[in-house]
Amino acid sequence: MNNKPILDVNEIPKPGQWLTLSIQHLFSMFGATILVPYLVGLSPAIALISSGLGTLAFLLITKGQVPAYLGSSFAYIIPIKLLNEAGGPSAAMVGTFLAGLVYGIIALIISKAGYRWIMKLLPPIVVGPVIIVIGLSVAPTALSMAMNNPAGKYSILHFSAALVTLAATIIFSIFAKKILSIIPILAGIIVGYLYSLMVGIVDFGPVMKAGWLEMPEFIIPFVSYKVKFTWDIFWLMVPVAVVTISEHIGHQLILSKVVGRDYIKEPGLHRSILGDGTATIISAFVGGPPKTTYGENIGVLAITRVYSVYVLAGAAVLAVIFGFIGKLTALIGTIPTPVMGGVSILLFGIIASSGLRMLVDSKIDFDDKRNLVISSVILVIGLGGAFLKLPFKDIQIQGMALAAILGVVLNLILPGRQPMTENIFEEETKEKQKTA
Repeated sequence: MNNKPILDVNEIPKPGQWLTLSIQHLFSMFGATILVPYLVGLSPAIALISSGLGTLAFLLITKGQVPAYLGSSFAYIIPIKLLNEAGGPSAAMVGTFLAGLVYGIIALIISKAGYRWIMKLLPPIVVGPVIIVIGLSVAPTALSMAMNNPAGKYSILHFSAALVTLAATIIFSIFAKKILSIIPILAGIIVGYLYSLMVGIVDFGPVMKAGWLEMPEFIIPFVSYKVKFTWDIFWLMVPVAVVTISEHIGHQLILSKVVGRDYIKEPGLHRSILGDGTATIISAFVGGPPKTTYGENIGVLAITRVYSVYVLAGAAVLAVIFGFIGKLTALIGTIPTPVMGGVSILLFGIIASSGLRMLVDSKIDFDDKRNLVISSVILVIGLGGAFLKLPFKDIQIQGMALAAILGVVLNLILPGRQPMTENIFEEETKEKQKTA
């Protein structure tokens, strides 16, 4: 692929270009980041603020070398929703902290023992199908956003807004020139928004009611609630970390391919995992959902070839500011759900396609029955809604977490495991040497 950058990782864009590119990343993550708190009963404003703070922390921890944005994780929707319903936001925040703590422990082990053990534990044949599951498992969410009206019923009018947005985004991605080729996602959203205005599905009521400055309702440990650990919280949240760590490794491998740098080695997988965990812990301290690196924003990087960390940092600062400015948050909130659904069809699809790409780039041989078995089990368990009910306290290990755990186990016990390459670009280098 052509990954020659328009703006490289440490290049600073011009002010006007900087703002435009940062807004594009803001819009790319916005729908998914605020959708998660809506689904689980948390504050969308705090989700924005925590995503911005978490992204800034991630960029600092990774020494400004890894262009990534961290938003609300879809993998934790079910456990956070269950905890919020059973024990309130306090239980959800304790669970979020535990998930972040797992990241910290894994990062510490990697920093001392190296990364090879976790790469052996979570190789492409496990991570690739897990990422496909993550992308396809949220496909119904994207389609529900695209097809339904605010009452949750099918509406051809609302679906048309989603299709116009999707079509515009695809056209801008493939055919646009100059500045529009750099901001296809933002341009697609603008076209969808203008169409929505024309057909009358934009509601400005919330903007009129909102204040200019509004303090979100932060949920702070030992201030807003008493911290209480239970094993129910542990078993609901910690197994899901297997999914998100798999997702994280997959994103780092994909990002390495997109940008053309080996992020597993430099600044190191331990730093990126620690950055992800720190962002999740920050969320736990303010009342936001767990964080993860966003495939949507990696998709934007791949399409635009603008890799500057300053653009991602700009999006993070804007997210924090927007979380406090009521009218701005409300104005962005007037973007109809179908418009975000239209964009999400493409962006969620990019997540699943990224898993496929990992399998292709890693040259996984599906004539090998071992690979076929592992991927098949992960896909069916993850997408089929399977769960493991533990024989005490009605604790369940759900879909994606169970699929990831089974994938890891099968990879460890089935014979014929392939040795791990030392360098993710090793095969490409060998091919070039053969050609030369």
